[in-house]
Amino acid sequence: MAGITARRVVVALDCPDARELAEFYAAMLGWRIRDDAEYSAWVDVLPPEDEPGAVALALALACQTVPDFRAPTWPEGPIATQVHLDFYVDSIADSEPAVLAAGARRHDHQPSSDGRFVVYLDAVGASVLSL
Repeated sequence: MAGITARRVVVALDCPDARELAEFYAAMLGWRIRDDAEYSAWVDVLPPEDEPGAVALALALACQTVPDFRAPTWPEGPIATQVHLDFYVDSIADSEPAVLAAGARRHDHQPSSDGRFVVYLDAVGASVLSL
């Protein structure tokens, strides 16, 4: 069976404020924001227009405002993490300042005993991410 041919894959993140979360990821990744004034509850975060073709056409993050959003209580608690974003970087030490400057904070729970990855919460506490 052949699979589908997707023009773009969008990872949509529910959150309390789409614009605020989009600004966080755009700042962290050096990407751009595309939003629609008529639908402020959804904001896309896209790679720069000059990004090499395959990446620019295939991947986007979207932030969606959800009324009564409840932040995840990872790793334990009543509200499970809905999505966890892993960003593979050459150096955590070199990348972490940009992540923190964008508004992330290190999560209190760090499951990597050898430091291979570090876990953060995004600027609005809606998603868990790691480098």
